[in-house]
Amino acid sequence: MPLNINFILHVPFETPGCIEKWCKQNNHNTSFTRLYNNEPLPSFESFDWIVIMGGPMGIYDDKDYSWLKLERSFIKEAINANKVVLGICLGSQFIADALGAKVYKNKVDEIGWFNIEKNQESNHPIINNLPELFPVFHWHGDTFDLPEGALHLFSSEATINQAFIYNNKVLALQFHMEITPELLNGMMDNVNANLTEKEYIQTKKEILSQIEISELTNKFMFSILDKMAII
Repeated sequence: MPLNINFILHVPFETPGCIEKWCKQNNHNTSFTRLYNNEPLPSFESFDWIVIMGGPMGIYDDKDYSWLKLERSFIKEAINANKVVLGICLGSQFIADALGAKVYKNKVDEIGWFNIEKNQESNHPIINNLPELFPVFHWHGDTFDLPEGALHLFSSEATINQAFIYNNKVLALQFHMEITPELLNGMMDNVNANLTEKEYIQTKKEILSQIEISELTNKFMFSILDKMAII
């Protein structure tokens, strides 16, 4: 049965990437809420899933983005309404906040292709056919504590809480498994970041030279989405 999936976009260049391709392949209905254009948030009757994409802002930057406060409230309501909620990067931080966890500056920025590792103590069917360790694309400076009642799924060397699932319907992914070459180039062209090589920051050349990894992570993203669709 086709799902109604709404994407919340914070900037025009952080698009759903391969998630939109998955929607088309499975004949799901998609809609978009472009908050950067001050579009209104959707009614809860209009969607089955809400997918909260990334962005260069922080979730508490209310002074610069007037819609952030409303979005935080909306995400809490969506979770309480038992909707499927998926958050990517900034979206994962919104979910953590909605569930009462602290969101804050990470000890280091993490930008580039770095491994994530499964938390063996809290494996979940949604990731049981994924490898124990594999590279994904990261671009974040903030992180979050694990919300009460959430199941911790992945960590990286730089960031302990990389992903969690809550109540089997709310999934937070700090990393970008949805990344495609087009999406990556859009981020590179629009995000003002100092990509000087450090322990957990790769240069633009290093990042672009490994874009083929996205083919693998897109497959893993599809696997997760397939399982979420039958929850």
